[in-house]
Amino acid sequence: MLQRFLLWVAGGAVVVYGLLPMVWILFTSLKTESELTRLPITYWPQEPTLMNYKRAFQEAPLVRYFLNSFVVASGATILCVAVSTLAAYALARLRIRFAVPILLSLVALAMFPPATLIVPLFQIFTALGLRNTYLGLILPHAALSIPVAVLVLYAFFRTIPRDLESAALVDGCTRVGALRYVILPLAGPGVFTAALLAFVNSWDEFLLALTLAPAKEMRTLPVGITLYQGEYLFPWPLISAALVVAMLPVALVIAIFQERIVAGLTQGALKG
Repeated sequence: MLQRFLLWVAGGAVVVYGLLPMVWILFTSLKTESELTRLPITYWPQEPTLMNYKRAFQEAPLVRYFLNSFVVASGATILCVAVSTLAAYALARLRIRFAVPILLSLVALAMFPPATLIVPLFQIFTALGLRNTYLGLILPHAALSIPVAVLVLYAFFRTIPRDLESAALVDGCTRVGALRYVILPLAGPGVFTAALLAFVNSWDEFLLALTLAPAKEMRTLPVGITLYQGEYLFPWPLISAALVVAMLPVALVIAIFQERIVAGLTQGALKG
């Protein structure tokens, strides 16, 4: 009984920790500037208004920022999944001599702080003429997501019986054909999870986007939203409205496909 109670308390704490900031941002986006600075603090909007959302689109090219984020995140996701699928398949299904050191290296890379890459990436992409381009953001965003995606797909590919792949090879399939027609359909939840992780990672990334694409027409949502502030003013209701717009697509995708996401994260660890 006590154990179940503690589990409920822990689960409730995680839910509150995850949802409370989002609810607070939503309520702030519905307040006026005067109500936000009023004392005592009003937690529930007393005079709810949608004017902040209108101003968010009027005072900055929010639609352009949204389009930039979508193009970069989609491109990074496609590239990441393509590379990660091939790498994970090779590590999981082929006899590679240094497979374990490679996996350990991927774990280390997944924990590598992106801030340490800013200077070399800035110099390399400036020399290649890739600053302020979609490709200049897609490449590093995909590279940052590849280690985690490979680890997720590797665990998933290991759960698929080798007999199915062997039967496909006997019937005349190549390795690529077996991957396409046998492995990938069975590993659908894992591929979907890896793609979603890559998309969210790129959608939320700020530091590289600020450094490699500072031009106004190339700003992504995280960069564009931070620049709503003035020299002496932080329009929090306006910024909160823009944040709600930025969070909405990802929140909807996670809410709709939550079962597949959980399956993709856990199935590889529970089978095999």
